Amino acid sequence: MINKIALVGGTHGNETSGIQLIHNWQSEGFSDALSSRYSSLDVSLTIANPDALSANVRFVEEDLNRQFTLEALSNASDAKEAKLAKKLNQQFGPKGNSTTDLVIDIHNTTSNMGATLIILEADDFHIQLARFVKHHMPEANILLEDEKPYLEHGYLCTTGKRGVMIEVGAQPQGVLREDVYLLTQTMAEVILDFCQAYNTDSLEQYAECEVFRLGENIKFPLSAEGKRTAMIHHSLQDNDFAPLIPGAPVFRTFDGKDIEWQEAQETYPHFINEAAYHKLDVAFATATRLML
Repeated sequence: MINKIALVGGTHGNETSGIQLIHNWQSEGFSDALSSRYSSLDVSLTIANPDALSANVRFVEEDLNRQFTLEALSNASDAKEAKLAKKLNQQFGPKGNSTTDLVIDIHNTTSNMGATLIILEADDFHIQLARFVKHHMPEANILLEDEKPYLEHGYLCTTGKRGVMIEVGAQPQGVLREDVYLLTQTMAEVILDFCQAYNTDSLEQYAECEVFRLGENIKFPLSAEGKRTAMIHHSLQDNDFAPLIPGAPVFRTFDGKDIEWQEAQETYPHFINEAAYHKLDVAFATATRLML
């Protein structure tokens, strides 16, 4: 059974779709509006980082969504988000022995990723979830980040027995777009629909679906002094999850030269030109395509 569910927004304080959805469902009374639709579910609604929300910033001192490794949770730290992570871990977890069946953490990206469901495991539950979401929301993308075991991730959602993330873009930081908000709401409701069907043994069998498995981060070209020497090529910009083939331009240097994709295999870039990753000089992430 997937009974106790935590729906979380505001892990990053300037990603507004999840924040607005939580606020709307809190003010409307989630249990009153959706109780019949989700009768088997006990859903809590949480704004994770209210201080970052008040300041309209991603985080105050440290990225909250990287504070949930077992090591970080056991370390003593006075950093605001590190202390907040320990509090949230007690609320939803504790990680590894959680009292919450599923944590759904809602995010926005400045990249043109559309509505993306991020799963961290490719077990039977998550495969069924991916297929259900893809069937009921064909425009959705499914991103699989199973490069490490579930409990080794530092994401807030891993405080639950199971955890997933909703990532929707493109949306500027601190801005609310109607189309992005509606995609966010739709994906949240579809995931809850899946949990309701899962609990009541009413899941249908759906066909295999397209999934993108995370590869590696690709960095911007840098000079010997660590200064950026190129920008995302216009033919790559906004083409998240489209195939990037060998020889295709990836970067345009500031003196007008193209830098091409040199790998022998095509890849599926995403988080292209994500604003939050610029300080890390990350241009995009790669992925392989598979069917699950």
